[in-house]
Order: sequence, then structure tokens, then C-alpha cells
Amino acid sequence: MSGQNKSSFATVNPYTGETLAEFPVIEGEKVDSVLEVAGNAFEAWRKRPIAERAAIVGRASGLMKERKEQLAQIITEEMGKLISEARGEVDLAASILEYYAQHGPDFAAAEPLDVQEGEAYLVNEPLGVLLGVMPWNFPLYQVVRFAGPNLVLGNTVLVKHAGICPQSALALESLFRDAEAPEGVYTNLFVSHDEISRIIDSPVVRGASLTGSEGAGARVAERAGRNMKPTLLELGGSDVFIVLDREGLERTIGAAVAGRMANTGQSCVAAKRFIVLEDVYDDFVDGMRREFEALRPGDPADEATTLGPLSSEQAASDLADQIRETLDQGAELVTGGHRIDRPGAFVEPTIITGVKPGMRAYAEELFGPAAVIYRVADEDEAIALANDSQYGLGGSVFCADVERGRRVAERVETGMVWVNHPTSTQPDLPFGGIKRSGYGRELSKLGMQEFVNRKLVRILPPDADLHGIAG
Repeated sequence: MSGQNKSSFATVNPYTGETLAEFPVIEGEKVDSVLEVAGNAFEAWRKRPIAERAAIVGRASGLMKERKEQLAQIITEEMGKLISEARGEVDLAASILEYYAQHGPDFAAAEPLDVQEGEAYLVNEPLGVLLGVMPWNFPLYQVVRFAGPNLVLGNTVLVKHAGICPQSALALESLFRDAEAPEGVYTNLFVSHDEISRIIDSPVVRGASLTGSEGAGARVAERAGRNMKPTLLELGGSDVFIVLDREGLERTIGAAVAGRMANTGQSCVAAKRFIVLEDVYDDFVDGMRREFEALRPGDPADEATTLGPLSSEQAASDLADQIRETLDQGAELVTGGHRIDRPGAFVEPTIITGVKPGMRAYAEELFGPAAVIYRVADEDEAIALANDSQYGLGGSVFCADVERGRRVAERVETGMVWVNHPTSTQPDLPFGGIKRSGYGRELSKLGMQEFVNRKLVRILPPDADLHGIAG
């Protein structure tokens, strides 16, 4: 459902095109054996004191920090992330594990309820074995924001990583094993789409989380729904970046470029639709153009490179097709617009204007170094355009008047809005969207409240009146 139907998972360097490693998938009885081990592991794992579970997750954080350079190099090699950004991803992932190791026990503590007679409280109990279907664009971060809170809570996890990131997947499994997580508590799965459906059907599995495409999310949710199992989906995004005035315009332009070009634009919460008031529009477009044209393609492992390849040849080809068809439909090209004439999965940093409803770039997510800039007359038009999207993940509002920024942010229909900063992420802030961007929240305390039985325990004295009985 996310990944591929091939007979193997493979590391193909998107800068060189070289296949570096291949790993076969497992199926049938081998998958059933993994499920059995994970199910048995859960029964023991849930009984361990939460402090012990948190300590293991904390050790995993420490090992991740120790292995920072090795993990960063794997990420860069597998999906083309600039090496500096890969190191940043390792730091972020380690901080998430550390956050749940420190705060998870408090988040999972019983919660007393105010009642007139006797006692009542909520107990936060784990559900069981969970399946995580993970994407390629953040091979560590996306996984640990699923695994970290659930492992501390007492669930066990099966992780089906993206087909182009097998070495990242194995490195994570080794990391948790070396942190002394028992067998079956964290398990990597190299499986096909068909096996994912069968895994969800298994009575051993109690829930599924997916970060990836809309289509994959819909299939996972549908399959889980047939089995009455909870899901969490973090899907596509077409985040807005609203510019309301020209004060601090150079900083705003810098934030816009960073928000669009981080991870070579391959982020669900990357700024993709730039909505700019007309008195700032021309200067904003010109500033973005200069910054985009200054980016230089090269080896993502080279510290001097400022534009890395996309994750695969297919990703680059798909983005180039979206850009070409949008221009054929009447949009205007400011800069870029083509594949770069060199080896590797490169696309020119591209700016498109004049995009209208019905054009591909108006409704579709552009997953790469391509920005669409819109001119609007006023704040109300900016908000209407921002909300005219099937997506609702994140967004940004830039203006000097913070109260105005707050007012606009509260009218934008997304799961997250940042004022005067590109949409970002940190361990203590909830992350998730609405509409076709998915549902549920990861990170913060909310990240421990998705796959949990919030069980009510109500205690009354033996002679309490029997009243209010309903069902």
C-alpha cells in the first residue's frame, strides 16, 4: 500500500542511479511467524513496568545520537537528502525518542475523574500489536514518531518501511535491538502490498498507522475498517504560505525558500502554495526567483551542494510531468520547469504563476522543488484561496501584526498553522491534518492517545444505590 510490489527492497542511489543493495520480501508462513512472535512479545512487554519500557526507548535515543553519522549517510545514500539535513533528521528523531522516554510515563498515568460518590478514573492501556506503514522522505523521523510513544505505552510494533529505504529500516531495527528491546517488540517487515492487507486482517494486529499517499491511506483505512481496527493517517499536503505585508520581506522570502526547498521539497508540510497580497507580490516573486536560481545541484553527500536529487528517477519524472502539463494548461513559468541535464534524479527549482482551478498544479500536491505563487487582493481572498484545497495538513502566515496573523491562522482550515515561521515539527507539538491529509495526531501527549484503551474504572461502595443503569 505504500512502497512497491517488487520481489525485493532495494537501495538505489538517486544521485548515481547505482543499485547498492537488495533484500527479498517475506510472505506467507514467514509473515505468520513474525506475527506470532510480536503477539507473544506484547503479552510480556505490556507487563513490564512502564519505567523499564521508557528506559529502553531512552537507550535507543542515545544509540541514535552515537550513530548519527552512519545513519545520516544511509539516509543520503538511499533517498538523496542533503547530508546536513540528514544529520538534522537524526537529531530530530533522537529528540522524539528522548521526549517519550522522559514524559511517556506521565502521559500514560491514570487520570482521576471528578465524581460525587465513590471513585472513577481512566486507565491508559496498550492495544496490542500495531502495524506502521512508513514513507521514504524521512526514513527515521516518520518511524520514531509512530514507534516511540507506542513502545513506551506498551504496544509492540511491526514496521513496513518504504521499498527504497531498506538499509534505513534495518538500521532502526538494529538500534532498538541493541537498546535491549526484546524480540518481537520492534520488528522490521519486508513485505508486499498483498501481505499488508493480510497483516491488517490478522487478529494479532490491533491497529495500523500510515504516513504516505492518499491512495495507500485509503486502502489501509478501508481494510482496517472491515476489521473494526483503529487507524492513524498522515497523507499528502499542499500547505499554504500566506504573505500579508512587506515588513521584513527578506526574512519572509528566506523562510519561503527554506519552507519549500527543505528535503528538496519532498515533505508533506513543505510550503507549496504561496499566497501573496498584491502590493508585495512582484517583489516576493522576484526574491524567490533569485534564491531558486542560486541553488546548485550536486552530490548530496557533498557539504557544498545546495540542491539534491529527488528520491528516485520516477519521482523526478512525475514532477516534471506535472509542471509541463500545468504550463500547457496556460500557467506562466517564472524560472526552472525542466529536468536538469545531468545524471541523477534532478529537477530545476521551479516557480509557476497564473495557476487557475482545473490546472494540475492547482489541485495536486507538487512533491519536489516547485512552487506555485498566487496574487490576491486582500486577506479574505487569501483565506478563501488557502481553504480551496482537498488537503489540510499545515500552513504558515507571515505578517508584522501578530494579532492579525493569529486571526488569519484561526481561519485557515488545516491541522496546524504557524505564524511567522514555516510549518515545522518538534516532539512536544501535535502533528496531523484534516480533509484528505488524514486524521489523528502524532507527537506531544496526543501521540500516546491514538492506539490506547482509555478504560474507565468506576468504584462504588457495596451499598450504593442502583440507578442510572443504561446501555
